[in-house]
Amino acid sequence: MNNMNWLAVYPEIILLAMACVVALADLFVKDPARRPTYWLTQLTLVAVATVHFSAFSEGQTLYAMQGMVVSDPMGHLLGFFASIATIVVLVYARPYAASREMLKGELFTLSLFSLLGVFVMLSANNFLVIYLGLELMSLSLYALVALRRDHAVSTEAAMKYFVLGALASGFLLYGLSMMYGATGSLSIPRVFEVISTGVPNKSVLVFGVVFVTAGLAFKLGAAPFHMWVPDVYQGSPTAATLLIGSAPKLAAFAITVRLLVEGMIGLAVDWQQMLIVLAVMSLLVGNLAAIAQTNLKRMLAYSTIAQMGFMLLGLASGVVNNNTLSAANAYSSAMFYAVTYVLTTLGSFGMILLLSRAGHEAEELKDLAGLAKRSPWFAVVMAVFMFSLAGVPPTAGFYAKLSVLQALVSTNVPFYLGLAIAAVVVSLIGAFYYLRVVKVMFFDEPTDRAPLAAPADVRLVLSLNGAAVLVFGVLPGGLMAWCASAIVKTLAT
Repeated sequence: MNNMNWLAVYPEIILLAMACVVALADLFVKDPARRPTYWLTQLTLVAVATVHFSAFSEGQTLYAMQGMVVSDPMGHLLGFFASIATIVVLVYARPYAASREMLKGELFTLSLFSLLGVFVMLSANNFLVIYLGLELMSLSLYALVALRRDHAVSTEAAMKYFVLGALASGFLLYGLSMMYGATGSLSIPRVFEVISTGVPNKSVLVFGVVFVTAGLAFKLGAAPFHMWVPDVYQGSPTAATLLIGSAPKLAAFAITVRLLVEGMIGLAVDWQQMLIVLAVMSLLVGNLAAIAQTNLKRMLAYSTIAQMGFMLLGLASGVVNNNTLSAANAYSSAMFYAVTYVLTTLGSFGMILLLSRAGHEAEELKDLAGLAKRSPWFAVVMAVFMFSLAGVPPTAGFYAKLSVLQALVSTNVPFYLGLAIAAVVVSLIGAFYYLRVVKVMFFDEPTDRAPLAAPADVRLVLSLNGAAVLVFGVLPGGLMAWCASAIVKTLAT
C-alpha cells in the first residue's frame, strides 16, 4: 500500500505522454484536414483501450501513489469503454468539425485531457484524487464547448456550463471537507473503516453526505440539479455535446460508487433515500419535459436526465434492511445501464452529426422528416437507437431497464416493488417522444430530398454502433458478466 507502484497507473501515464505529443506534433501539421493529428490521437486511444482491457482480464487490484490510486477491474472496464466511446466520438465529430472551422489540434488535445480526467476519477482512492480528475475533465470540456469562439450560442453554453460546474464542484468539495472533518482522513478505505466503527458525530457525517450526493447529482445531471443539461446540450457544438454525454457519464458513475459505496456504505440508509428522491424526480422531470421539445438535442438532454434516474434506482437498491446481499446485483445492473446508455447516446448524437452539414445544424425534429425516403438504412439505425432509449425489445436499452427492475424486485421489499412499477409507468409515458421521432422519420414527407453525404468511416461506425445496440439486447450475457465480475472483484477488496 505504501509505495508508488508506477505500473498501476501506466494507462494514465501513456495517455498524458501522448496528449503532450499530439499537442506538440500538431504545431508542425500543415494538412487542413489534420489527418496526422487525428490518426495519432486514435492510435493513442486504441493503445490505452487495449491496456485497460488486458488489465481488466487479469482481474487484479493494485494500489499506487501511497494508496491514493487504485487499479481495479471496475476502473479498467469503465476505462476501456470510455476509450472506445472517445474513439467513436472523434470519428463522428471530424466531418462536423471540419465544416465549422473547429478541426484544430485543440479538439484532439482537449479530448485526450478530458479522457485523462476520466481515467484519474476511475482510479481514485482518495478524495483529493477524485477532485483532481473531476477538475481536469471539467476544464477540458468547458474549453471544448467554447471552441467556436465566434459563435454566441456556444459561448453562452460554455459560460453556463462553467458557472454551474463550479457550483457543483463547490457542493462536492464542501461535502468532502465535512467527511474529512468527521473521519479525519481523505482516504476512501480509511473513511469506510471510521464509519463502520460507529463514530459519534453522525450528524456531521450525514450533513457531509447530503452535499456529496448533491454534487454527484449535478455531475450526473439528475433532477433537481439538472438545469445545466438542456441548455449546455443544445448550445454546445454537437461534437462537444456528444463528448459531454459519453465518457464523463461513466466517470460520474464510477465516483458515485467510489464515494458512496466503497467509502460510505455504512451510511447507505441515508444516501439511498436521497438517491431514490433524485431518481423519481429525474424520471418525472426528464420524461415529461422531453414531450414538449422540438429540438432534438434538447429532447435528448431531458432523455439523459430520465435515463440517469433509472440508473440511480439501481444504485439505490444495493443495501436492504442493513444487509448487502443484493449489492453486487444492484450495482452491476446500474453499471450495465450506464454502459448501454453511453452506447446508445453515441449513436443518437452521431445521427445528428451525420445529418448536419456546412451552415446547417440538423437538430430540429423536422430535420428528420422523411429520413426513410432519403436513406432507409440510417432511418432504421436511428429507429434502433430510439427503441433502445425507450426500452423496447430486443435492444440493449430494454435489457438494461429489465436488469435494474429485476434488482429492485429481487429485494422483496414492497417499497422497491412500488418503485419498479412507478418506473415502468413513467417510462411508458416517456416512450411517446422516442416513438414520435420514428413516426417523423417514416411517415412524414421529407423537407430535404438530397441524399445523405458522409464519409465512409462515419457510415461504417454508425452502422456498427446500431448493430452493437441490437447485439447487446439479444445477447446481453457477456457484457452483463463483465459488469458483474468487475463489481464483485472491486467490492471484494
